[in-house]
Amino acid sequence: MKLNPKITAKIRTGNERGYVAECEEIAVVTQGNSLDEVVSNLKEAVLLHLEDEDPKTFGLVEKPMLSIIYELEPEYT
Repeated sequence: MKLNPKITAKIRTGNERGYVAECEEIAVVTQGNSLDEVVSNLKEAVLLHLEDEDPKTFGLVEKPMLSIIYELEPEYT
């Protein structure tokens, strides 16, 4: 089995305010009031989730990269 070298997270605008980030490969969801805050919270949450775990359990290499996608919802008139 080939191990994934990255964790992909998608950031979107929150329903009421701020931003929400959710990882595809691991069960991590976090939020923040600004993009900087949500990215900082995301990095911390991923590190905490993988702490004392073998990344192979999640199909990941030992030190996976974090790839962030920002999803925009265009406003149509």
